[in-house]
Amino acid sequence: MSASDGHLPVAGGAEKRAYVREMFTAIAPSYDRLNRIISLRLDLRWRKLAVRRLGWERRPDGRYLDLCAGTLDFSATLARQPGFRGQITAADFVLPMLRLGRGKAPGLQPVTADALQLPFPDATFDGAMVGWGLRNLMDLEAGLHEVARVLKPGARLVSLDTCHPPHQPLRGLYNFYFERILPRVGRFFSKHTDAYSWLPESARHFPEPGALTELLGRCGFRTAEHELLLGGATALHVAER
Repeated sequence: MSASDGHLPVAGGAEKRAYVREMFTAIAPSYDRLNRIISLRLDLRWRKLAVRRLGWERRPDGRYLDLCAGTLDFSATLARQPGFRGQITAADFVLPMLRLGRGKAPGLQPVTADALQLPFPDATFDGAMVGWGLRNLMDLEAGLHEVARVLKPGARLVSLDTCHPPHQPLRGLYNFYFERILPRVGRFFSKHTDAYSWLPESARHFPEPGALTELLGRCGFRTAEHELLLGGATALHVAER
């Protein structure tokens, strides 16, 4: 089945890959605006927190990867840090998203690439970051192995992604907003019929924060930990190669 049949291909495989590419191509023009609206601008604060956990100060002139880079918000957040002198490679397989983000900071290097087949040698990067992108991968475990492959020993990966608050009443309130309000807001602004139904549906099939921490440990990372933000509405994972 396909999205046009009323089924969102969250389980993985080629159908998911094709759907994700089509969806993000369609919503690219409204993507940044909607991110600010649906997160109440908290996504900006969370990216700054993640960049602080990246440990870029150890190699301020190093090379860093923004994976599933979208419109390069994460890249721009790192590039604007005082004292940062490094190179940032922003990889995504949706070219319209990369084009929209090119002017956000000087020196960014957009690359059209699939997260499961990164066109970089082993141990290329001094750190990597991904914002709300891991749940979109066709094969999560293969993607994490690929990130680990291109990181140098001791380099960190920081990841932000949606999760569900563990405790009531926040969990119930959040689920109501996430599943009832957010898709309607997304449809109104993006004009895409199911793009913002994808967010809660894909999050429902994504590993809980503890499970993702364990998976990182099995995919080539020496250490991994996570921190819950906004009572568990978002999780920040930090893993070291």
